[in-house]
Amino acid sequence: MSLYSVLIVDDEEEFRNMTAKQLSKRDLACECAFDGDTALRMIAAKNYDVVLLDIKMPGRDGIETLREIKQIAPMTEVVILTGHASVESGINGIKYGAFDYLMKPMELDPLFEKLNAAYEHKRLQQEKIEMIQIKQDLIRPS
Repeated sequence: MSLYSVLIVDDEEEFRNMTAKQLSKRDLACECAFDGDTALRMIAAKNYDVVLLDIKMPGRDGIETLREIKQIAPMTEVVILTGHASVESGINGIKYGAFDYLMKPMELDPLFEKLNAAYEHKRLQQEKIEMIQIKQDLIRPS
């Protein structure tokens, strides 16, 4: 059984495949998309816990894709990948709802730790929402 699900969105096929393979070895359920439009269709059809999203992609860029993800699936956590040594892109991503960002290239262990932290954040947020709903159901008159 998988620990949680990850959607890897990156236009670099070799990076996508290698990352999915490595994360799958760590019991994560990984799927891949090569661009923002494909990712948005996949997210609309299926719930993912965490999205690993590249900033620089042809067509719809990572920030635009992030904004759409947060509209479609606000509880899904997004970790931005930025190459080109652009800390500004990562900070912009956080401004629009990303959990955090990583600079490419990165080692597998820090990536895995960041994805785990994003998933844990999502899980805790869902627990809070469920507790609020239970409390509301208890105080709601029948």
